[in-house]
Amino acid sequence: MSAGQIAALIAAGAFVVLVGLLGIVLFKAGRTLDEATIAIRKAHENTDPLLIGANETITHVNTQLERVDGITANAQAVSGNVSALSSVFTATLGGPLVKTAALSYGISKAIKARRKRAEAKAARPARKRGRK
Repeated sequence: MSAGQIAALIAAGAFVVLVGLLGIVLFKAGRTLDEATIAIRKAHENTDPLLIGANETITHVNTQLERVDGITANAQAVSGNVSALSSVFTATLGGPLVKTAALSYGISKAIKARRKRAEAKAARPARKRGRK
């Protein structure tokens, strides 16, 4: 055997080892792809119940939102009625109530001032009027 043939045998052996290692890598990659395919298939099988449940939930939420819309419309009508009632109350009773409040305030001020003058008069010592 010549040196070239020995080199060819070594190269052929290295090539066989390289092909063997690549075979192992490809085999493991194939198993990984098989597992990924199984996982995707299981996920696809489990999505149908999830999507059905999500659809039912959305339908239920839409029903509740319609009810809330009705409640808000009623609350808006009630607040409009209360606003109209308060403006009617202000227009009919507001003026006389303000006048009555002002009158009672004025009367109470006058009574307090009169009491204060009476107390001041009672507290002053009496002076004698006469000649010196």
